[in-house]
Amino acid sequence: MTNTQKTRWPELPTAAWRDSCATLQLFTQIAGKIRLAKSPWLNHSWHVTLYVTARGLTTSPIPDGDRTFEIDFDFIDHMLRISTSDGTERQFALAGQSVASFYAAVMTNLKDLGIDVAIDEIPNEVADPIRFSQDTQHASYDADAVRRFHQILVNCDRVFKQFRTGFLGKASPVHFFWGSFDLAVTRFSGRTAPRHPGGVPHLPDEVAHEAYSHEVSSAGFWPGGGAIDYPAFYSYAYPEPAGYRGTPVRPDAAFFSEALGEFILPYDAVRTAADPDKALLEFLQSSYEAAAINANWDRAALECAPGQPGVVRGI
Repeated sequence: MTNTQKTRWPELPTAAWRDSCATLQLFTQIAGKIRLAKSPWLNHSWHVTLYVTARGLTTSPIPDGDRTFEIDFDFIDHMLRISTSDGTERQFALAGQSVASFYAAVMTNLKDLGIDVAIDEIPNEVADPIRFSQDTQHASYDADAVRRFHQILVNCDRVFKQFRTGFLGKASPVHFFWGSFDLAVTRFSGRTAPRHPGGVPHLPDEVAHEAYSHEVSSAGFWPGGGAIDYPAFYSYAYPEPAGYRGTPVRPDAAFFSEALGEFILPYDAVRTAADPDKALLEFLQSSYEAAAINANWDRAALECAPGQPGVVRGI
């Protein structure tokens, strides 16, 4: 592994920044819930997600009457910025904040900017949730770990977007879900799916029902936890077709996790590969094919050659 690879695909063991990761997830939930409260519902909850930027994560513009505002996490200068379309801005440091103080600072700054918003203070998809305004337990911020996490997201965003170019059917943007704290991209077969059973911790069942209303193959990256307590890439199909979990997936380090019901590729297998981008693309493509082949997707109608900069797709 070259020094360039070490910089572009840095180490990030889950245990080393577990507390900071938990705090950062709750920070992003506050920003995401503000977007949720202000945005009209978009299929599969795409209106709540965050997006990777060159400096961190952003809500993108959020409507507020006849103007917009956005909330940006800057993981280089480690600041939270709130900017409006009429040229006003507020910012404060991410370090040194508990979830409670972060929540208070965000709400105070929004009020100063003339933005009226109220959110559900109970975190989603986390164990033992604490109201944001009362959470002084989560207060860790390891700036170096956050910087490395951001670098990984930048790399994943780039490769996921390349992967997305090989599909003509309905596909999600590459976006960051603050509930599960993962970067994801999803392909759709075009067919409806059986009703999802729900049961996601601290997530209304109707949200899961709507999110999985149609057949999908979804892949992403998350920093680890629970059954997979290390950073990893994942890929799953809903509904899971017969034969799916027994289908070989590349590269060799990939495997099917019975605990999660998903294909898993440890991040370190990509980070240390001779060509990390190639290894990740192999995983994304082969796990998608496991879904598409076993579920009999109309691949001829849905797929195309990967996109190239400046080259019009041939038809």
